[in-house]
Formats: sequence, C-alpha cells, structure tokens
Amino acid sequence: MTNTVAVRCYFDGLQSIPDTNAVVAIDVIRATTTAVTAVAMGRRCYPVASVEAAKELSTSLKDALLVGELGGVMATGFDMTNSPAELATRTDKRPIILLSSSGTQLIDRIRHRSRAFVACFRNYKATIRAVTNEGRSVTVIGAGTRGQFREEDQMCAAWIAAGLMDQGYIPCDTSTQELIRRWKPARPADFLVSESVSYLLRSNQMRDLDFILSHFDDVNSAFKVAGDQIVEQ
Repeated sequence: MTNTVAVRCYFDGLQSIPDTNAVVAIDVIRATTTAVTAVAMGRRCYPVASVEAAKELSTSLKDALLVGELGGVMATGFDMTNSPAELATRTDKRPIILLSSSGTQLIDRIRHRSRAFVACFRNYKATIRAVTNEGRSVTVIGAGTRGQFREEDQMCAAWIAAGLMDQGYIPCDTSTQELIRRWKPARPADFLVSESVSYLLRSNQMRDLDFILSHFDDVNSAFKVAGDQIVEQ
C-alpha cells in the first residue's frame, strides 16, 4: 500500500491521526528551531508544556537552563527567552528545559507516539530522509499561533511533504495538495509576510529572524521525541 503524507495544524486536533503514522512537529518561530539548535550543539533538550513543569524538572536537572516564553514574554525565573540565536552564541553545554506558547505544547502531545520527530528549516531535508526510512505514512503538524497556521510553518511543512512526494508518497487530501502547490516553489524569504515575523520586528528580536533566514538545510540530522527529551536520531 502506498504511504500518504498529510499536513495539519495543531489547532485541527490530533485525535484523527492514526497511531501507525510517523508525526513531525514544526514551530519555526521559534521552538523547534531552538530545540534543533540545542541538540545539534550537543545539549540535552527537555521540552515542557508549562512553567510548573519546567520548574519541577529543574529540581532534578540542577545545571539546566530554563529557556522559553509564554505569549512572547520570558517566563519569570527563566534564564533566557526562546531564542535560537542567543542559544547559538553560548559556549557552555548545559541542558535546556524548553517552554513555548505553542511548539512545546504540541511536542508534549506527541511525546508518547512511537515515531515522533521535530523539524525546522535547519533540518527539513534530513527529516525527509529519516521519515522516508520509517516506511510509514506521515502527518506533518504546524504548531500554529493564536489560532493561525502561520506561513513559516506552512512552508516548512509543505517542503517536507513535497520531499516525501518525491519519494513516492501521495498527499492524503486536497488541503495538503494545495499547501504543497503553494509553497513548494517558495524562496526562503517568502514566509516574511507572517504575523510571527511582524512580532519579531515589533519586539526588536531581529537576530532570531536573521538566524532563521541564514540557517537553511545546515543540520544533517533528524531529531526524535524520546520520552521527555529531544534526541538526535
């Protein structure tokens, strides 16, 4: 039987995804970019769904950095916001406990699935190769923000889906086909119309945008959700 690929937004719900599917979580701005950057640097990365979970985990990970935000605001008591650019400049190898408004909520929901991946523009091609090797149907899920399937996540998800189609997968529905048709020929800067980008501009966080735009397909590894961690496959 031919494997299929579907593109979904987290707000569409996860209950209809078959248990046998591999799933790929995407939150380009910024959770999965931060997570991929962290693990690629040799850090351990622990995504969490709440401030309370982060604080509880930090009691057993004494040297961990608390990294993250809720609603764009760094959580009280955290060491830094959800910034891949800032993290990339640090020379330590401390593990991170990662919290975000949308991305880590999605990762938390898929952590118990047997084949769950996280991806961003940095490793989208490596993710295509990894999920193709799984030999099963795939659902690519954009985290979404404030009820919107943001353009950067649409684009990254569509590029992964298009790459899977090149490997013989078929899109499972017309909405997936339409997203692939729209975004497959896109250039890296085409997602700049996103409200997420506007937020980075308004909040003077341009270096994260510059980091994302300058890091396409530069990580040659896929990253899986393995219990409470994100690990290199």
